[in-house]
Amino acid sequence: MTTLLLLKELYKSSFSELKNGYAATFLKVLSWFFFLVFLVVIYAFFYRLFTGFPM
Repeated sequence: MTTLLLLKELYKSSFSELKNGYAATFLKVLSWFFFLVFLVVIYAFFYRLFTGFPM
């Protein structure tokens, strides 16, 4: 739980110090996109792991 709180604080502090609003918005969208793509990759890995790989 402490790790998640530290990541949350790092996320908030990194975007609060950006002066350009467009850059901050772009980087927020980009970070959420990469997080969602990472979740899809994790899902695909476990799906293949549990359903088996074709021979």
